[in-house]
Amino acid sequence: MQTLTASLIIKNASQLVTLHDPKKIGPKGGKAQGELNIIKNGAVAIYGSRIVAVSGTNKLLKSVALTKNARVIDAEKKVVTPGLIDPHTHPVFAGERSGEFEMRIAGKTYLDIAKAGGGINSTVAAVRKASKNVLKENGRKILDRMLTLGTTTVEAKSGYGLTTKDEIKQLQAIKELNEEHEVDLVPTFLGAHEIPPEYKKRPDDYVALVCNEMIPKVSSKELAEFCDVFCEKGVFTPKQTRVILQTAQAFGLKLKLHADEFYNTGGAELAAEFGAVSADHLISVGDEGIHLMHKAGVIPVLLPGTTFYLGLKKEAPTRKMIEKGLPVALATDCNPGSSMTESMQMIMTLACLNYKMSPAEVLTASTINAAFAIDRGNEIGSLSPGKYADMVIWDAGDYREIPYHFGGNMVERVFKKGEMVR
Repeated sequence: MQTLTASLIIKNASQLVTLHDPKKIGPKGGKAQGELNIIKNGAVAIYGSRIVAVSGTNKLLKSVALTKNARVIDAEKKVVTPGLIDPHTHPVFAGERSGEFEMRIAGKTYLDIAKAGGGINSTVAAVRKASKNVLKENGRKILDRMLTLGTTTVEAKSGYGLTTKDEIKQLQAIKELNEEHEVDLVPTFLGAHEIPPEYKKRPDDYVALVCNEMIPKVSSKELAEFCDVFCEKGVFTPKQTRVILQTAQAFGLKLKLHADEFYNTGGAELAAEFGAVSADHLISVGDEGIHLMHKAGVIPVLLPGTTFYLGLKKEAPTRKMIEKGLPVALATDCNPGSSMTESMQMIMTLACLNYKMSPAEVLTASTINAAFAIDRGNEIGSLSPGKYADMVIWDAGDYREIPYHFGGNMVERVFKKGEMVR
């Protein structure tokens, strides 16, 4: 029997939360969403950037040989989990909208704010004026905070340029941050985030710009892995969304949708029809959309921070999705207007309280299901041999303490590809 070699071992974890299911490779839906596969007094062995063994501490230490400069970390009375994964974010932008936050508190509506020069168009104006380096530095600060809070991989969208030049500028900033920062970024082109002011009276012309110029250039420069569309009343119609998705698919981009956030416009059904990797928001999704997403294998990405931050009364029908067998994922929707948070820990708490998800279900939604929602489930999201060693050691003896505490930070250490980065 060949002896395994390790350059790093984390041992004696009170709970090693693996999320690993040897019988099934894939996201966890239905009852499986609450199955964490915990090893008590657990240990994980890493060689270089990858996990080589996961088991009880005594067994692992007998079966693994250490390299010359190997490091052994004692996680006694600590919880160890996979790194958190945030599968829906808008982290690269310019400007800030704290004034709008105050206006909402005073009772102003989204329309009132937009008429006063606020809303997404204020961020678009700021992004258009900003240099790529300014966007990078702003994004770097957000990623720094995310990493400190235990997030090791994020999906990062464009969508605040809304011209070919400025969308590419955003995506180039995302690409360079991915090369420079410890957090891995998965880039998504979201040129169809909003109809820009100059096209408000001729939205189909903007759709033509997205399809005929933006998508081909983004594809040729290999700046995005996914294409996303905000299919919503007052934004992009189902017909316009269909045209954009067809174009993106023809250029080899994988698909995501902002779907059924405020109104049931059939976004979930479109996501199912096109085989999108995920459909996000889904506050107003109907039974047919849920059924078709389940049938097509679309992962619902839910954003409780947005509902909370905007003071919305309606919540996504989360329990219905889980009971249907859909593998629910969670994300921050980190953005300057409707969810200004970098904390997946806070999102987990909100999902427990407002969606009535169990602590086990939210941890699954923030790791393995989130990994599959960005098409990374075979590389990250669980503590499994062969996967990247993205891990968090928590200052807690029980995983339930993570969402139980709110508004703070339970992270003790963060590892990215086998390296301690926080």
